[in-house]
Amino acid sequence: MTIDWSWIADHTDDLTSLTFSHLQAAMTAVLLGLLISLPLAVLAHRVRPLRGFLLGLSNVLFTIPSIAIFVLLLPISGLTRTTTVIGLTVYTLVVLLRNTVEGLDSVPAKTKEAAKAMGTRPLRTLLTVEFPLALPVIMAGVRIATVMSISLVSVATYIGDGGLGQLFTDGFQRDFPTPVIAGVVLTILLAVVADALLVALQYVLTPWRRRRA
Repeated sequence: MTIDWSWIADHTDDLTSLTFSHLQAAMTAVLLGLLISLPLAVLAHRVRPLRGFLLGLSNVLFTIPSIAIFVLLLPISGLTRTTTVIGLTVYTLVVLLRNTVEGLDSVPAKTKEAAKAMGTRPLRTLLTVEFPLALPVIMAGVRIATVMSISLVSVATYIGDGGLGQLFTDGFQRDFPTPVIAGVVLTILLAVVADALLVALQYVLTPWRRRRA
């Protein structure tokens, strides 16, 4: 299998555009997943009877094949980027919700009791004590959700979107491997770079872990 380097040189602009489109879809889904999962995780952590229901529901949604989710969304949002983002967001919830709940569970009870004894209100305790201490576990979920979303964007090619996944379709239809290889390499690079940036972000956001180390 050989690569036609001249094709890559002639399609640099297209590759750049598809890469940014791919990244935009994945990161939008992760951000939306965080916005949805954070309050739900707090609710599941505080109200124990809801914990099993919310985690179970997210697990059920995760078992639905990605193509099926996109197809089910077509009558609602059509052949648009919205369909892609909604489908990807559904998949991020199972990871983000579970990791956020586990992160909040990992906060020592004595730490929360100390904050309460100092007169700290519950909301402030959540924002300044519980979430910061739960951040490493939450960030682990964000990293998994990000890499997963980047890999799943290509599936949206079947509904006319898909970012770099369009290169796979183009290559297979023309029996021309260069676009397929380019798409695979760029997708892997996106995932690796995004994961590295998230590791760096966690390092910056958790200075107390550096001092302890």
